[in-house]
Amino acid sequence: MLFEIEVSTREKFQIVDITSEVQTLVYRSGVKHGIVIVFVRHTTTGLLINEAESGLLQDIRAQMKELVPKGAGYAHDLIDSNAHAHLRATLFLNPEVVVPIDRAELQLGTWQRILFIELDGPRRRKVLVKICRC
Repeated sequence: MLFEIEVSTREKFQIVDITSEVQTLVYRSGVKHGIVIVFVRHTTTGLLINEAESGLLQDIRAQMKELVPKGAGYAHDLIDSNAHAHLRATLFLNPEVVVPIDRAELQLGTWQRILFIELDGPRRRKVLVKICRC
């Protein structure tokens, strides 16, 4: 089953916890055992599984900005001035994450959350969620 989550961001760089939305889709699907594949089709976004603690999220943002600064003379900036967003997505994030499902529950660790990272917002984005029965 393929589902879609719409994420509307309000900031240029924003981290959104989408774990609850994914879990709700798992419940709705009726799948008790399997996997969920969460995928973004946007090259200036990405996904990450990590803790959603505010200090850590600030650290992630700060490190991305420090290691890949905006306006550092990237060739792609000649097209639309967002090379930094593409590079941050490529170097730090994935377009997909896979999580096992057992008894209709995402099998994430105690502090693990599925995080959607917007790098070129604000925008309305779509996240695909494929739920597979095993």
